[in-house]
Amino acid sequence: MNTQRLMNTAKALVADDKGLLAMDESNPTCNRRFAKLGIPQTEEMHRTYRELIVTTPGLSESISGAILYDETIRQRKNDGTPFATSLADAGIIPGIKVDTGAKDLAGHSGEKITEGLDGLRDRLAEYSQMGARFAKWRAVIAIGEGIPTRGCIEANANALARYAALCQEAGLVPVVEPEVVMDGGHTIERCCEVTEEVQRTVFSQLYKQGVMLEGVILKPNMVLPGSTCPKQETVEEVADATVRCLLRSVPAAVPGIAFLSGGQSAELASARLNAMNVRFKARLPWALAFSFARAIQQPALEIWRGQEANALAAQRALCHRAKCNRAARRGEYNAGMEDYLHAKQVGVLCQ
Repeated sequence: MNTQRLMNTAKALVADDKGLLAMDESNPTCNRRFAKLGIPQTEEMHRTYRELIVTTPGLSESISGAILYDETIRQRKNDGTPFATSLADAGIIPGIKVDTGAKDLAGHSGEKITEGLDGLRDRLAEYSQMGARFAKWRAVIAIGEGIPTRGCIEANANALARYAALCQEAGLVPVVEPEVVMDGGHTIERCCEVTEEVQRTVFSQLYKQGVMLEGVILKPNMVLPGSTCPKQETVEEVADATVRCLLRSVPAAVPGIAFLSGGQSAELASARLNAMNVRFKARLPWALAFSFARAIQQPALEIWRGQEANALAAQRALCHRAKCNRAARRGEYNAGMEDYLHAKQVGVLCQ
């Protein structure tokens, strides 16, 4: 294991106020999003959309790394260049989603376990040969009556730790994603309690599996009230609860925390990340970054709608959202940036 290379890659993923673009949607998820917009659900249309993303001018000004899906890392631009190579040439580190999805956990009604450990060592070696320098694995933890159970938390934490150890063995930085999902009517206090328990358990398992924390990126949920909870806290209250939870559960050795958006709107995800950095950035042991999918991609997808004539406008929207989140890392994001014309006037959009 090349520890220095792992540490350098992990630091690079959260350097210069940049963040990660998650473009690792599974084919069924991608097809559902395409169907809503009337876009043909074909492999070639997947490829065309992803080429639009990887060829967006100026994207590397805000994006340090891109998480790809198995289909995507095997695809190429029209000129034959592999997407991973195109990203690397643009200064964006290629990464790869390696779990095979969350499945029902036997004996635990309403709970999930993420699978994909079988054959992972060989798959990681193949992805490394394709140019990947980091990987991602997502665990799903739901809050409800009587859940999550310790059995579910420990099973997912152990799987995340085993995945992370295999990644580092293969020379890839593991992005560890224990997501406490926002579905439900739970309070922000309950989310904080569960998130802290989950993260403490994950780091205990990482330690037991010999994972070097300096070569890990944590991809957690923000601490939020459930989506149907009557009380929805302010942006500042979410920022305070999230950072308080992280300080209690995430070791200082971890170089960066890249939040998932988890169903938040693009604007709220940016505003909440911004509030954390405004209020706490100067006194935190780790960088607070982003690893967003829909919260960066969705506006561009809605503009593109499978039409080549819309490609340039879609790329500008993609770059705009990425730059909004870089601004949030700096504590410089504001609602005025969401005015597309204003953003163009002040130079937030890529040209």
